[in-house]
Amino acid sequence: MSLDEKTIAELADRLEVAEKTRSQIDHFSAEYPDMSLEDGYQVQKAWVANKLANGRSRIGYKIGLTSRAMQRSSQIDEPDYGSLLDDMLFENNKDLPIERFIEPRVEVEVAFILKDRLQGPNCTLYDVLNATDFVVPAVEIIDARIRRVSNASGQPRRVMDTISDNAANAGLILGDNPMRPDQVDLRWISALIQKNGVIEDSGVAAAVLGHPAMGLVWLANKLAMWGETLEPGHIVLGGSFTAPVFGEEGDMFQVDYGPLGLISFGFSK
Repeated sequence: MSLDEKTIAELADRLEVAEKTRSQIDHFSAEYPDMSLEDGYQVQKAWVANKLANGRSRIGYKIGLTSRAMQRSSQIDEPDYGSLLDDMLFENNKDLPIERFIEPRVEVEVAFILKDRLQGPNCTLYDVLNATDFVVPAVEIIDARIRRVSNASGQPRRVMDTISDNAANAGLILGDNPMRPDQVDLRWISALIQKNGVIEDSGVAAAVLGHPAMGLVWLANKLAMWGETLEPGHIVLGGSFTAPVFGEEGDMFQVDYGPLGLISFGFSK
């Protein structure tokens, strides 16, 4: 770790201001070239801690960078994670207030609702399935408080920036058809994502690490390094199996999971 506590706290404050003012900031990794992945998680942790101290509550976690293509582009060999907070959860079939976001993008996922504590190290796929109460179709809204591409250098952000930015998380919507994990082959959950009536992408959940529950295996073992666990009632977004689709005010989205139902929403003032 190369950043001291004072710098970490300052960077967390910058992220809060960026979110509140909807004004993107430049890359922390350019300002601090020796910034490590651990530094990024410490900035994220400080930002989330500030939100918890101001009345928010953690409802779970999201897992990102689960595809090999995304990991290669980010020059890492593992996923990343961020926290889900209570004010990030939106209802299905409702509009989302555009003023909550800067440049929202929509991802298609499977969410796991836990009934038991899930703790690493040595967590396995079977531990995840045994600890899961329900799985449900889900949409994640990702955002960028830190610019995706630097105005100054033209370079894309690095994974340390994304991790600092709570792994780009900004919102989630759960579907209305929860299932027990043994009711469906989770690998073959599939979906189409439409924006304004046009199919933008499609995917199958096996694209997430070969099995969408494998993200939770990684997360439980990763959190164990910090002495943290996944708790009963936590929602965990397992990772996207489609490319992110940009949304703007007035856009309408429908994510069709076939027999598992629809998630529908729009962005409005």
